[in-house]
Amino acid sequence: MFEFIYQIEFSLTKTAVVLLAVGLLAMWDLTQRVKHRNAHYLFACILGTLLSVGFITFSKTLLAPGAQSGFALAFGIVLLLFAWKLLFGPWEAETKAAVLGAFVFWVALHILWQETSHERLVHAIAIAVALIPAIVWCLLFRTYQRERLSLVLLLFFAGMLSTAPILFYDALVRRGAELNFFFFKVTPLNFGRMTEQFVSLHAGTLPDLHQTLLTVFLSFVLVGLIEECSKYWVLKKSGQGAFTSVDDVIQLAVITAIGFSFAENIANQTYFPSFVSEYLMAPERDVYGFFGNVVGRSILTTMVHIVSTGLLGYFLGRALFADPELREMKERGREPIFAGALSKLLRIKIVSVYKAEMIAGGFLFAIFLHALSNFLVTLPDVLPGNPRTFGDLLDSPEKSFLHAFSILLVPALLYVVCGFWLLTSLLLRKANIKMRGRIISTDIFVTQEEVL
Repeated sequence: MFEFIYQIEFSLTKTAVVLLAVGLLAMWDLTQRVKHRNAHYLFACILGTLLSVGFITFSKTLLAPGAQSGFALAFGIVLLLFAWKLLFGPWEAETKAAVLGAFVFWVALHILWQETSHERLVHAIAIAVALIPAIVWCLLFRTYQRERLSLVLLLFFAGMLSTAPILFYDALVRRGAELNFFFFKVTPLNFGRMTEQFVSLHAGTLPDLHQTLLTVFLSFVLVGLIEECSKYWVLKKSGQGAFTSVDDVIQLAVITAIGFSFAENIANQTYFPSFVSEYLMAPERDVYGFFGNVVGRSILTTMVHIVSTGLLGYFLGRALFADPELREMKERGREPIFAGALSKLLRIKIVSVYKAEMIAGGFLFAIFLHALSNFLVTLPDVLPGNPRTFGDLLDSPEKSFLHAFSILLVPALLYVVCGFWLLTSLLLRKANIKMRGRIISTDIFVTQEEVL
């Protein structure tokens, strides 16, 4: 029933690279053990290497043209989910960062190895160029001391890996896969086609333009849902043991968003690799056009991820530290209105209701802001006549000053200017800066005598 196809190829060059890398990591591990007793770099690198091999092998097998079994696809995805959870194991930040770093290194090396020399050069330039704004963004938002650099690297790598679900889903859609989980079947569909069917079924009486706009917006809502859920999971899984304040959660959420944006820029062939091929590798180079596209994407789209996920981090932080926040509110004679009313109505502890309220609010804001940004950027291509300026949109005379203002100024001002102001305001709030300790998960064992 489970048909897997493995093609084992021996390459002396690849083997030498792997052995050299493992040897260097072993030497590094021995030197670090003398300085830091808690560091387990060799274990982390071996685990990251093994998980990367498993991920690459299963991905190639699942997405191979000959693998048509829905049971095999479903079983393989379940195994990938277990491996994904193991990737974010319960270790200290240094070990966890090394595991994720090794995993990212081998996956990236595998992808580059499969490409032609020209494609490899394009990808290498794209990675180098995309890394510059990513470092600048991290330095701009990072206020940690040097000893917390491992935590920043951990969340950056985690953000990079959070692109995997949406990329893997897209690969399944393009392949036309069908997943059979015995009791039910799942067929991944294109978001545009899915929302188009939904709109035509429930809003078929609307004018065609309104249906198109609604379809585009809802498809971006689905994309935002998957991406923000993925970033939320890696953020909470990787950083929860290090959170000491709401500010900590916001800043680490921002680092996660920067890692996601960096990986997206180099993994999507229509972004930085396309800029390199179109402007730098063309017979007539257009350096200004290249940097214009790079700067525009590095600022606007990265800021969209930063604002959306940073706001989600703010609400996550308030949920994690709900107990002390509610105690302080009670001391001042205050109570959250919605959580308090719902707690009395359902007879549930107010802290549980308050946490759920914060998480739900964070997701709603993050997904809406994410979808709105993509919608505003795509809007000129959807509207009749493809207007690029407000003059085109309002059908103003040719000499009107409105033709000097691009429609893309709206998302640029909304996310770059207003978004940066919003995050700065949240980071400077005294209640968010206040140190509240670490969230520690423990297992409590109770004997029968204590129960009696």
